[in-house]
Amino acid sequence: MNSPTDSGSGQPGRHPRGQAVKESARLTHTLFRLFIVAVLGSFFVFQLDVSYLWLTAVLTAAGIVLGIAVLIRAVKYKESRLVLFGTISGLVVSAVMLLVILASTLFFNQIRDYQHCVRQALTEQSTSACRTELQNSMPTQLR
Repeated sequence: MNSPTDSGSGQPGRHPRGQAVKESARLTHTLFRLFIVAVLGSFFVFQLDVSYLWLTAVLTAAGIVLGIAVLIRAVKYKESRLVLFGTISGLVVSAVMLLVILASTLFFNQIRDYQHCVRQALTEQSTSACRTELQNSMPTQLR
């Protein structure tokens, strides 16, 4: 005779636990995908224009928060090495983006003027003149 907890399958309580593991893995992979989108988004938004620096900062902050969450889940639930490696790599990229954002914030006007100059440049010579103008506008310690 079967006990009340035995469903007759020979493995009492196996189905709900297996379902919980699948749901946990699915959540980790969804967070990982969102993390990758935030990291790549911050990189590509920064490439557009320095005027979108605020959006780059928001995406980088979201990427760092999601990356830490995914890293904790990947270690806790023993996810694949690909997820772990991708998360660590993405966090390194986010740290570099944080440094780029800080530098861009410090030299916002110079970078904005340089981007405007390069957009108007039609020849290699005028692009070179834009670079020279940027170098001359920077503080002497950074030249």
